[in-house]
Amino acid sequence: MRLLVRNPVNPNSLAGRLFYSAIVLSVLVLVIAGTILSAINRRTVVAAFDERLKLYLKVLVADVAALSDGGNVEPGNLGEPQFQIPLSGWYWQILRVDRDSTATSVLRTSRSLFSNRLPALSAPGLPSVRGDFRDGYSAGPEGRRIRIVEQEIDLGEQNRFIISVAGNADEIAEESRRFEFTLAIILFILAVALAVSAFLQVRYGLTPLRRLSQSLGEVRAGEKDHVEGNFPEEVAPLAHELNQVLDVNREIVARARGQVGNLAHALKTPLSVLLNEAGNDPGLLAEKVREQSAVMRDQVQYYLDRARAAARAATIGNITDVEPVIAAFIRTFEKIYRERDIRFESYVEPGLRFRGEKQDLEEMIGNLVDNAGKWAKSEVLIRAVPDESPTGMLHLTVDDDGPGLPENVRKEATQRGRRLDETKPGSGLGLSIVVDMAVLYGGSFALEDSPLGGLRARLMLPTL
Repeated sequence: MRLLVRNPVNPNSLAGRLFYSAIVLSVLVLVIAGTILSAINRRTVVAAFDERLKLYLKVLVADVAALSDGGNVEPGNLGEPQFQIPLSGWYWQILRVDRDSTATSVLRTSRSLFSNRLPALSAPGLPSVRGDFRDGYSAGPEGRRIRIVEQEIDLGEQNRFIISVAGNADEIAEESRRFEFTLAIILFILAVALAVSAFLQVRYGLTPLRRLSQSLGEVRAGEKDHVEGNFPEEVAPLAHELNQVLDVNREIVARARGQVGNLAHALKTPLSVLLNEAGNDPGLLAEKVREQSAVMRDQVQYYLDRARAAARAATIGNITDVEPVIAAFIRTFEKIYRERDIRFESYVEPGLRFRGEKQDLEEMIGNLVDNAGKWAKSEVLIRAVPDESPTGMLHLTVDDDGPGLPENVRKEATQRGRRLDETKPGSGLGLSIVVDMAVLYGGSFALEDSPLGGLRARLMLPTL
């Protein structure tokens, strides 16, 4: 049983869902924050750029006012070399506006403007958009994008002017790009930090579930009988309920075993009485009673064994080492079949363990080895290895070099009470018990041709 997948970024796990949801939300927040910061920065850069242009414009306005008052000031001494370089992207322009019309004439321009003229943001005489200033983007000389700030001033009489200052808008875009690049790096580093933080938080936060899963694995492996450990208040009730389930399961199994034992004693005694009484009478009726009583005894024993196996199979935490069980049977059957000189050999994968009761494993292997010994000519081979498929099963085979069994009667041989050769001792329940127990444990049983020339019994059982 696993409550937490080992891979913390598996999208199908609880950890994966928490991790990916944190990543998605973090990225969404960072993208929104980056967009907002980028927009704020662009507005700030544009505002600062406009303030710079307005400063130049105010100097020009002061110079024009001084010139109109008869001063000797030469407009345009702004202290900015860019205004002296032709087509540099930085320009200023002073237009005189005819008071009786909207006609304009160029009074002064920066050297950088060369023989060009700055476009007007609005028709002369219209009110300014923002107080005394108008600003906006336009296409300048050579089609270069420029940012323009202009102001229309009226100095009385015929002195009306439109003064414009323009700057290279590429500087705004370049500064915005530098900020956005730096912002992207910072947000990326922050995203990585948040991802690592989310990963560590999920790992730490789900540690109690991982410990609960490990504790349940120890219970399933038979190493412990209860879930142990200190768990936080959200997980502690689950651990408590699991321990309650384990206790109830053991109580049910113990009660079932007791009832099965009581039933066995209750039925065996009357059957023994019938057999003893019939044994003293040589008549046909007595013989029939002995025959049917023996059948009843075998059937009662069969179903009692099956009930015990079902109860044990439902018990959590029963683990049995396979190698000692097989080794004990080999020693036993070598003595039993010593007169026939039957050789018993085995190979068991070291550390192989059966997830179930030792008594049930002994009954299944004992029936198979006994059946092989009855039919073998000289050799019986027992092999137990883990199954190669990822199902977690124990693959056990018992081969003999006997006459084998035709394929069309193999299914019949596993039926309850069916004996294909009455000359061999037995009740005909051995293989059927193996089949039933294998199914109870979630395994399977089959009869096949053996490489030794006889019959192979293949048993699949759960393992760790």
